[in-house]
Amino acid sequence: MQKIQSQGVHHITLTGADRQTSIDFWEGVLGMPFIFEQPNLDDANESHLYFDPGDGRLITIFTNEERKADRRRTPTEPGCVHHIAFIVSKVTWNQAQTRLEARGIGHFGPKDRGFMDSLYFKDPLGLLIELACYKFEPPAGCTHAEVLAEAHKLRVTAGDEAIGDVHLADAIEALVARQTGSLSDDRSAKNPYA
Repeated sequence: MQKIQSQGVHHITLTGADRQTSIDFWEGVLGMPFIFEQPNLDDANESHLYFDPGDGRLITIFTNEERKADRRRTPTEPGCVHHIAFIVSKVTWNQAQTRLEARGIGHFGPKDRGFMDSLYFKDPLGLLIELACYKFEPPAGCTHAEVLAEAHKLRVTAGDEAIGDVHLADAIEALVARQTGSLSDDRSAKNPYA
């Protein structure tokens, strides 16, 4: 028996209301270019809208002009989507509250998650959306996931409840040491000012 190895998210498809509500939210609020549209090939009554969330992958929405937006919170029972998080830069994250408030969109946060900052609000159909901003940049050639996996090991070893700045900084140092060689025999920390 072998795994079916995933290599990333191809797309996420959501059930939307009418076409314009979807375009106004995904492109008009979140800035995701509306890149193409075609019929839902499984349901002729629906259209299938495609948006680029910023990494070339896809968020797609099934729309139907008979459906109206319902702002009640989407279900959170087991098996349901709790929320979708989108990465934003620090400068965008710093402006997000003001930009949501300018549209009259309620939100909660900011929330300090140790390794990232988060801000939450609901889309026009009640789906919880998170805007997430990492507190760190991974070293060249590494991913955020690699830094977090290393920071997790350091956090567990230290007996700390959650990942914090010290775990992230030490994880980045460890990853750089592993991936980049040095001509020095001793790469330990030094104090040239002593």
